[in-house]
Amino acid sequence: MKTFVLDTNVLIHDPDSIFAFEDNKVVIPMAVIEELDGLKHGSDERGQNVRSITRKLSALRSRGKLSENIKLDGGGLLKIELDHMVKLPYEFVSPKTDHRIIGLAMELQQKGEKVIFISKDINLRIKAEALGIETQDYEKSKIKIEELYRGWTEITVPSKAIDVFYKDKQLKPEKSFYPNEGVILKDDANPSKSALAKYDPQKKMLTPLFHMNVNPWGVKPLNLEQRFAIELLLCNEVKLVTLIGVPGAGKTLLSLACGLQKTLEENLFRKLFIARPIVPMGNDLGYLPGTKEEKLNSWMGAIYDNLEFLLHNHAGQKCDDDDSVGYFMSTGKLEIEALTYIRGRSLPEQFIIIDDAQNLTPHEIKTIISRAGMNTKIVLTGDPYQIDNPYLDAASNGLTYLVEHFKGQEMFGHINFTKTERSKLAQLAGELL
Repeated sequence: MKTFVLDTNVLIHDPDSIFAFEDNKVVIPMAVIEELDGLKHGSDERGQNVRSITRKLSALRSRGKLSENIKLDGGGLLKIELDHMVKLPYEFVSPKTDHRIIGLAMELQQKGEKVIFISKDINLRIKAEALGIETQDYEKSKIKIEELYRGWTEITVPSKAIDVFYKDKQLKPEKSFYPNEGVILKDDANPSKSALAKYDPQKKMLTPLFHMNVNPWGVKPLNLEQRFAIELLLCNEVKLVTLIGVPGAGKTLLSLACGLQKTLEENLFRKLFIARPIVPMGNDLGYLPGTKEEKLNSWMGAIYDNLEFLLHNHAGQKCDDDDSVGYFMSTGKLEIEALTYIRGRSLPEQFIIIDDAQNLTPHEIKTIISRAGMNTKIVLTGDPYQIDNPYLDAASNGLTYLVEHFKGQEMFGHINFTKTERSKLAQLAGELL
């Protein structure tokens, strides 16, 4: 039996992590409990997760004392350990919570237990390894990013097959595809002859793109990836769409354009709801004065930039109203909000866009999607390699986790962008830097 010592950030990242180690022993240091106690009053997602893990631990008290080994359903054990006197090197003598946690792991190891320290804090894992303690990241929600579902593929077929596809408006595939997966059909004898298709899970056929020549709010697709993305964004049957990839690929712009098209032009949705996590890049500015709307202006700059571009250039017409975004917000057709305030809401008949979703944990992603009411569509965008959350990476963030677990669902569509269209300079930055 192995002994897994859990850091605070692991419990916050996944409140169910105490049940994820099968028939092994899980140890929660008292220092972690104290740290959780100091965070329990938070109104954000972290505070919600802290209260969730506290309730789970409290429920386990019915099985015995938490200071002793409590049996878990999977055959494992759980124990809350008090701090003990253990001699640490001089650099670790400060009473920091991190050092108390490492000290406990070291003591258990000295007693002969096979200790593995689990933390999402890279620096703390380095410290533990320096003391000879085996360490690991929390791996349960990790995805092999290099094997992530791309959302579209290219296949070669006989020239006759492409002719049949154009004539019959469908083609029976010789291999399996995921629902709503984009397919490029290439003539095996003449590569310049091709066709764009999408796998229809109901017909089990490759069918033409329904929104082939549509330019939502004047936005014209510049490459095949953008064409596939517009198809998914405008398709009424696809209720959940994820767009990930390089900066400048058009993820946010296409999502907003299609959201405006569906909400303002087609009136299919009651409101276009846009949100993004409040995670700073680099040094935080700290407290921002003003109303909630004025505070949001600092965080939602990228959203406002794209919205103003779309609204001022819709159908090639310049908009005379300098506050066109504010006008649509006042009509109730457009709402821009921080994700902090989404918990507890029910959002029916809305086109929801969550930007920068790579900064969310799998638990936060689950919370967001569970807000969807009847006839609501959710679009999540982000770049897994531009993460500002210190406890997430390309393999463990909620966006890639969602893609991996939803890729076989009929109401789900995904596109992984590989080409930037912002500018030649932005493309070179992505390639060279």
